[in-house]
Amino acid sequence: MGFAKYQEDIVSRYVNDNRYQQKVQTRPVQKKIKKTNPVAKKEKSMTLKQFAVQKARPLPVIILADTSGSMSVDGKIDALNASIKDMVSTFSEEGRLQAEIQLVLITFGGSKAEIHLPLIPAHEVNDFKPMVASGPTPMGGAFELATEILMDHELIPSRAYRPALVLLSDGQPTDDWNKGFDKLRNSDRAQKAMRFAMAIGSDADETMLNEFVNDDEAPVFKAHQARDIHRFFKAVTMSVTTRSRSQSPNDIPTIDFDEINDDELDLDF
Repeated sequence: MGFAKYQEDIVSRYVNDNRYQQKVQTRPVQKKIKKTNPVAKKEKSMTLKQFAVQKARPLPVIILADTSGSMSVDGKIDALNASIKDMVSTFSEEGRLQAEIQLVLITFGGSKAEIHLPLIPAHEVNDFKPMVASGPTPMGGAFELATEILMDHELIPSRAYRPALVLLSDGQPTDDWNKGFDKLRNSDRAQKAMRFAMAIGSDADETMLNEFVNDDEAPVFKAHQARDIHRFFKAVTMSVTTRSRSQSPNDIPTIDFDEINDDELDLDF
């Protein structure tokens, strides 16, 4: 082989090697595609769905409390404040795996009914503002407010358990209460709710209160003195907490006011 031929072969190999390197460098990188297991993906989706379903459902408790001027005598408003404060404390200590107890307090005294405590989970009530008794008894306005809350599906979603309605009064309504009362009593949610009522003293309108309740096992409770108010709320509290611990919170337990003894009452008023 002549020197010229030898030199030509060297140049040819050098050129070919450079072309190969350039081809390798410019070749598109093949990305590894991770295969998705459809079964695993479905199982993950089901797990997340099951976790979401396990969230506690609301159990609303709506209290309609008479705060008219007559409640200021004989320690009645003090007993009422202490009773509701104790109820909130008990509710806040309940577990929330199955049901979350939520509370709203409507007062009717003075010129109009008002929402004293907006609907809120009991464990989030940090400071309960005491109620003050004054003026007449605008009970019809309280019925209107309670109906609005019950029918508001943003406040009380359709997944909520049957609510509990608690009404107490020591006198006669002083406004046009019939329309509001009929609207509340005939609403779907109020018909399904457990409705408690307490007549404080001999001046309370027991006829109307008897129409408010909807369970023969829990008739209108008659309070003759301040400690009876606490006894009533203690019994209602026991009924609601029993539901919150149950596997079927929509089932209403029987309430027995006679089971609450004076020794069980924490009377600090």
